[in-house]
Amino acid sequence: MNIHFYKYHGTGNDFVLIDNRDEKIQLTTEQVAFLCRRHFGIGADGLMELRNAPGYDFRMVYYNADGKEGSMCGNGGRCLVKFAHHMGIHKSEFKFIAVDGEHYASIELNGWVRLKMKNVSSLERNGNYDLLDTGSPHFVKSVDRITELDVVSEGRSIRYSDRFKADGVNVNFVEPLSSTKLYVRTYERGVEDETNSCGTGVTAAAIANAHNDRGFNHVDIRTKGGKLYVEFDRKDDDVFEDVWLAGPAEKVFDGFIELK
Repeated sequence: MNIHFYKYHGTGNDFVLIDNRDEKIQLTTEQVAFLCRRHFGIGADGLMELRNAPGYDFRMVYYNADGKEGSMCGNGGRCLVKFAHHMGIHKSEFKFIAVDGEHYASIELNGWVRLKMKNVSSLERNGNYDLLDTGSPHFVKSVDRITELDVVSEGRSIRYSDRFKADGVNVNFVEPLSSTKLYVRTYERGVEDETNSCGTGVTAAAIANAHNDRGFNHVDIRTKGGKLYVEFDRKDDDVFEDVWLAGPAEKVFDGFIELK
């Protein structure tokens, strides 16, 4: 099977993309894992299929780097919007469906993709960390000297702790740079490593560190892979609506690969 693939990244969070609107391609878990495996396949943090969906511009189907179908990926969603535009779905605003429900998105004048995330209605605070779901489950912990932190070791110990090892959790370490700016590093389940950026992760970090008790919040995010921003309205202590994630989404290259 010869597949035409495309490689995109959103602040260094990289993905293999496939236009599968005709649904002729059926990938196994092992094939997805191979395509995402660095040094042996194409290499990526995940793989996405662009599919058709009645009533929507497209369906987003996302697989983690381990080959298993994953939960929502914010940077992946933004990359798929840019990919859909490149594949001929020329619109100013997009409406698509993903595993966590419907999403809206637009491409800004500077080329950044702005993506509406799911509302958050539950925030579990546990002293030195927070738990919330922004399309994927996230553990958020504030730290000092974040650039010196061993994210893989620390993140893995939390992800495989007794509470989280069954279903997994994404682990985000956050250092506030100001009341409206955060530096975020993330250990992602499914990748089982630190990624350069995580869209649902920075969204979780921004919400957990909301600077306004009520109303509009805008948070600038720094990651290893670049800059993002998150906006949302805080309706109550644990209720957050109109959540938007924005940042760059760029094509890297495309090509063909033969799969057995």
